[in-house]
Amino acid sequence: MKKPIHIVSATIVTVLLLSGCVTENGDRQTDMQLDRKVDSVLLLMTLDEKLGQLTLYTSDWDVTGPTIRPDYMDDIRSGKCGNIFNAHTVAYNKKLQRIAVEETRLGIPLMFGYDVIHGHKTIFPIPLAEACSWNLGLMKKSAKLAAKEAAASGLNWTFAPMVDISRDPRWGRVSEGNGEDTYLGACISEVRVHGFQGRDLSDPYTIAACIKHFAAYGAPVAGRDYNTVEMSEISLRQDYLLPYQKGIEAGAVTAMASFNDLFGVPATASKYLMTDILRDEWGFEGFVVSDYDGIDQLRDHGVAEDKQHAGELALTAGIDMDMQSAIFVDFPALSLEEGKVSMDDINAAVKRVLRVKFQLGLFDDPYRYFDESREAEIVFSEELMDHALQSALESVVLLKNEAENGRKILPLTAPKKIALIGPLADNQLDMLGSWHAAGDHTRVVTLLEGLQKKYTSTEISYARGCDFYAEERSGFSRALHLAKTSDVVILAIGENQEHSGEAASRSNIDIPGIQEELALALIETGTPVIVVIMAERPLTFPVLNEKASAILYAWHLGTRAGDALADVLSGACNPSGKLVMSIPENTGQIPVYYNSKSTGRPDDPSNKYTSKYLDVSNNPLYPFGYGLSYTIFEYGEVRLSDAIIGMNDTLEVSISVKNTGDYDGEEVVQLYVRDMVGSLTRPVKELRAFKKISVPRGEEHKLHFSLTREDLKFVGGDLEYIAEPGDFKVFIGPDSENLKEAGFTLKN
Repeated sequence: MKKPIHIVSATIVTVLLLSGCVTENGDRQTDMQLDRKVDSVLLLMTLDEKLGQLTLYTSDWDVTGPTIRPDYMDDIRSGKCGNIFNAHTVAYNKKLQRIAVEETRLGIPLMFGYDVIHGHKTIFPIPLAEACSWNLGLMKKSAKLAAKEAAASGLNWTFAPMVDISRDPRWGRVSEGNGEDTYLGACISEVRVHGFQGRDLSDPYTIAACIKHFAAYGAPVAGRDYNTVEMSEISLRQDYLLPYQKGIEAGAVTAMASFNDLFGVPATASKYLMTDILRDEWGFEGFVVSDYDGIDQLRDHGVAEDKQHAGELALTAGIDMDMQSAIFVDFPALSLEEGKVSMDDINAAVKRVLRVKFQLGLFDDPYRYFDESREAEIVFSEELMDHALQSALESVVLLKNEAENGRKILPLTAPKKIALIGPLADNQLDMLGSWHAAGDHTRVVTLLEGLQKKYTSTEISYARGCDFYAEERSGFSRALHLAKTSDVVILAIGENQEHSGEAASRSNIDIPGIQEELALALIETGTPVIVVIMAERPLTFPVLNEKASAILYAWHLGTRAGDALADVLSGACNPSGKLVMSIPENTGQIPVYYNSKSTGRPDDPSNKYTSKYLDVSNNPLYPFGYGLSYTIFEYGEVRLSDAIIGMNDTLEVSISVKNTGDYDGEEVVQLYVRDMVGSLTRPVKELRAFKKISVPRGEEHKLHFSLTREDLKFVGGDLEYIAEPGDFKVFIGPDSENLKEAGFTLKN
């Protein structure tokens, strides 16, 4: 036999050989034999060893590097812990794997998980930012390269992608998701899973993906993290489930339960979610892991009497692995004795975990992810750093660009003197954003550094001006002096990396502290002010929006942030990002999203008794899909192949887009549909297709889209997807508000 087979316990190898699951030359068999492999190992396992495979413990870090608690090390040796998270680097993980493989009775390898959310060591833009690229190929490559770097560091499992739809920017975890739209979110879910997992999970440059958080975690009441979720089952299926489903259909081998309750049942105890939908409806064959301490939290939810009861609820609902609670290793044996759980429940969970380990190739070679030369070659490689720049370039959204002295202020070509001001202007750590994994902030290119490299003949003066939350204004005077003596001000303000992410909900999403006060004072100097907003959620800034000369929404762009922003500001890159979450005018509008329903009394300014506010419009400050370019795109009329189509027909839709400006540019052309009359109320429009195109200046492109009955379906009263005959409108344009339209009829 080849060396990889010898690495695994001889007992397991013998049984696999006898079962015909591994050949004598060590070749991997077809997927049809996977269950036989799993069953062969399961037959050898004691109850304690089975429960160990259902247990996931954390590693720790201190100033000297990774560490693990002594009792966890003992559990690995005794087979009571089969999985570790928050452990990385080849040397460290290899040491832990050696204990599991060479010092335990069966030698079942460990699986190593980590939050590789938007990069591992090389950090790409936060997922919400990258979604604004609307470039599915780019996002797939980001996941692929993140997997490559993570795998090179000894990891084989990521707790990503997060595909929770959210329409509430008060919720801090919007930063990890893909925005407010179900269709776009589903497309991104699919490509990110493909990127992480590739075509073969046993390829040591891939890692297992984890669809999270199942389900509806992005809709907590009041936008408060971990809070309850209240919605109808129709809303759940129409607006929230599709991204999870598409990720599962793309082949994700793991999923994570959400913290929230839904229909009065915490997701971690919901058989309806974990078994009825995930497994029975969608055919999911992988395993489900709880979120951190999620099983024990069933006691705080008020549905479990004690830890043993919590474990019983979770296991019988369909949770296969316990993250950190230590409940599955301690209590199922007692529950089994008492008849509260069955051996079938335990075996089913163990088999699902083992199946993924086989798919990862860990039984063929437990050390396949541990190559220190590969780690040194890949981490922070040129390939990753180049992609970090490209992803950042496509994530920036230009919101405003007014003319100064007859020309628009951006791109900023050759100013003699730039005043760079703000707490995010020369800031490495916060460019990484939340969930920046093992990212190294010392590798980050700041905006100041990027501008200095780009504008080599320009005098660039820097002042912090103010902090994020402190009321200290002593820095205003220097900032104002620099503004008055410069040709232009670039102001970098927004959130730091702790203002968003998990447990970072905000009741007021204005720009924090006195940053906007500083901005308005700078504008009063009369010097043009370009505002660069760096944040992880849509912030509200109506007054600043009115007064600033130009606004770039730059999010947190990662390791190459400063280079990307310098390229965009200078015109070396023409911005093409489009919002995937509407930016509210104020917090009181939340939730505000493009695909709302009209209601029985739609907004009418001339009629008080319609659905609107007294003090602000219904419209967001900037709508879903919005984003400017340095050039101008003119849209022609929407053309339809037919005015009437049947249920089995395809409607061809076309439109011409011409670049009439002075720059080559990229445009995201968006197609929306409205069902004019339905058996249930329908949204005013829904995204159903999009294309990102490159159009050189002066050229015109004709785009073609195809619509079928599948694109016109919705969740009906019986919870099935249906398409109903009737009249429809199709809209095409640069965003969800500025649209050309045409109508057609669907016949039976």
